[in-house]
Amino acid sequence: MSLDLHQTAGQVQAMAARLRQRQVDWRARLQTGLATLAVADAARLEAKRQASKVTWLVAGVGDSLAATVTPPPLPQTYTVIAVDGSHIDVDRHSPARCYLINIGLCQITYGPHPDARLSSHPTLYAADDDLVLADPASQLNRSNVEGPLLGLVRTVAEVQALADALEALPGDEPVLGLVDGSLILWGLAGQAQPDFVKRRILDDGLLPALDRLRQVAASRPAAIAAYISLPGNRDVVNLLRLHHCPYEPANCDLHCKQVTPGRRGCDPVDGLLDRDLFAAHLQEGERSQAFINHTSVVEERYGPHQVSFFYLNVGEEMGRVEVPAWVANDPQRLALAHALVLEQARKGEGYPVALSESHEQAVVTGAARDYFQQLVQEALAGESLPESTSQKSRSKRTRWV
Repeated sequence: MSLDLHQTAGQVQAMAARLRQRQVDWRARLQTGLATLAVADAARLEAKRQASKVTWLVAGVGDSLAATVTPPPLPQTYTVIAVDGSHIDVDRHSPARCYLINIGLCQITYGPHPDARLSSHPTLYAADDDLVLADPASQLNRSNVEGPLLGLVRTVAEVQALADALEALPGDEPVLGLVDGSLILWGLAGQAQPDFVKRRILDDGLLPALDRLRQVAASRPAAIAAYISLPGNRDVVNLLRLHHCPYEPANCDLHCKQVTPGRRGCDPVDGLLDRDLFAAHLQEGERSQAFINHTSVVEERYGPHQVSFFYLNVGEEMGRVEVPAWVANDPQRLALAHALVLEQARKGEGYPVALSESHEQAVVTGAARDYFQQLVQEALAGESLPESTSQKSRSKRTRWV
């Protein structure tokens, strides 16, 4: 027997003991976090946040950290439109460079005249301008649309599809537009992408689509929201770390760069997630106050679409809901987002049902991917074009046993 289970069993037991102690430590941190949430002065913390230099992302706070909001009543008639997407990336082993984005859409109307519409919209991108983002100032600067960059392009396509759907919706009843994941394009934060890519993705793509959604909201009760399931963010917990920091203002590099974790002033709440904190603080259906995201890419480029977020106890989990500033700063639109996201999660047994259905429309199965590649090869053969591929790709498709 190659695996010595006798030795392994002892290691497993040691691991379980460490996890038990870690759980004890976590409970202590949680109690400290809840106590801090109850007593922290929001105005003082916001002033300290603005003056400090920290190495972690800290949420902006308004009037209160601990205040909770009960669920508002549902409108008598309303519509929820959700979009999600998937894609087939560029295959470097294929003779044809192309990618496909499939956008799934779910539109559900509730009230005296209920209705539901499901659809998917696949688009193939194979033109030179689709495959490469080029810097107008220098054609030497080019980025191939594949991998993480293709994920950003797909996110823009999802928000554009949501704008199309809301613009086409007749009537004046309340409407909620939903996307899965974050409104923040984290892949553009810092120096991950050159500036010309940020301009193409944001200035020419995402932000105009958000402008269109805001125009729809000017003519009817409408809210736009992104729902994040099982969020791993710490923005609010980091506010509590600022509360415990003994330095005024805080400066991580100056004061704590050489300090061992566990001996820093902020350590009593370090290691918690926002969802841990609010799962113990919020009753089912309640949401937290709206906090402001201060990611560099949002602050520098989103303008009127600055992202705010709140935590929502949907019963089965603690969800994070992100909304643009024009929703967060309008009490009626914020209440609409709260009420409808909560009701969608209840109907979906813990996850917004319209998002779940849009995902089902968007998903590209393994069989569909294989059939797509077959279609590409047959189309090339029909035009008498070469179908050559790499030996690695051919080997994967060959049965050897």
